[in-house]
Amino acid sequence: MPSLVLVYGASGHTGRFVVDELVRRGLAPVVAGRSVERLQDVVRAHPTLPRRVFDADLDAAQALGGVGVVVNCAGPFLDTAPALARAAVQAGAHYLDVSAEQASVRDLYRDLDAPAREAGVAVVPAMGFYGAVADLLLTAALPDGAAAEEVDVAIGLDRWWPTPGTRTTGARNTAPRVVIRGGEVVRLDEAPPAPRTWEFPPPIGTAEVVAVPFSDVVAVARHLTVGELRSWLSTAPLADLRDPATPAPEATDERRALLTGRDIYAVTAPIVAEGVVRLLDGRHAVPGALAPAQAFDARSVLDDLVAGTPDLALTLDA
Repeated sequence: MPSLVLVYGASGHTGRFVVDELVRRGLAPVVAGRSVERLQDVVRAHPTLPRRVFDADLDAAQALGGVGVVVNCAGPFLDTAPALARAAVQAGAHYLDVSAEQASVRDLYRDLDAPAREAGVAVVPAMGFYGAVADLLLTAALPDGAAAEEVDVAIGLDRWWPTPGTRTTGARNTAPRVVIRGGEVVRLDEAPPAPRTWEFPPPIGTAEVVAVPFSDVVAVARHLTVGELRSWLSTAPLADLRDPATPAPEATDERRALLTGRDIYAVTAPIVAEGVVRLLDGRHAVPGALAPAQAFDARSVLDDLVAGTPDLALTLDA
C-alpha cells in the first residue's frame, strides 16, 4: 500500500486545517482540488508539497496514481463522494471524508462495501466532527456487543460561522433526515420530537435544542444495535446558519478542542488525521465501507486524540 496521502478540497476551510494537521504529524500530503488558483494559498503555506488539479467527476481515476489514502474535504459530498470514493477503490487506495450528509454516507455504504472488500481497502465516510465523534463515543461507552435501548446525541454550539461550502451543501442536501426509531432507520419528519432544553457543561450551560440529525445516525446504524437514537443541536447556531449575513469563519488556529472547541471545521482535522495514520500503519479493521468505529478501535482513537490534541478532554462512564 503506498504511503502517499491526497487531500482533495485542500484549499477549503476544512481542507487547509487537514493539510496543516497532516504536516504536523510528519506527512507530506498531496494538495488537490478543482482549481489551480484556489490551491495557491495552500501552496504558499506549504511550498514543498506536491499538488494535483483535477475534477472529481471526470479525472479522479487518472489522478490517484501512487496514492494510498484519499481524504475528501470537498463538499457537497453528494456530488464529490461517489466518483472520488469509487476512483480510490479502483486505484487500491483507502478513502476518508468528513461528510455530515446522511444521504452521501448511506450511498457509499450501499454502493462500495463489496468493491472495497474485493480491493482490500477501507471506505470510511463521516470521519469528522459530525459523524465520527458520536459514533466513537457511543461505541467506546458500550460494552462489546451490547445494545442500547435509547441514545441521545446532543451537540452544543454557541455560534456557527458557516463556510461557503457549508451553505452550498445545505442548499444541495434536500434528502429527508433520518433517525433510529424502533430499531429501524426512519425519516425524522414522520414524528419529529418537540424542542427541549439540555444541560451542557460550561460555558454553554442550559440551552434549547431541536432535533437535527447528522451523519452519525447512519454511521451508528451501520454497526450498533440501537432501539432509538435522537439527535439534538442547540438552537443558537441554527440562527447563525440560517442568516445569510453571518460571516464565514477565519482560519486562525489549527488546534481546537474536540468537544469544547470553537471551530467545528478545525476540530475535524485531528479526527480525520487520526484515521489517515491508522490506515497507513495498518491499525484498521477488515476492508469494506465502514463507520468510523467499525474501521478503528473507538477507545484507542479517542485516547490518542486526547493525548495529541491540546484542551481535549474525554469522560466516559464505562
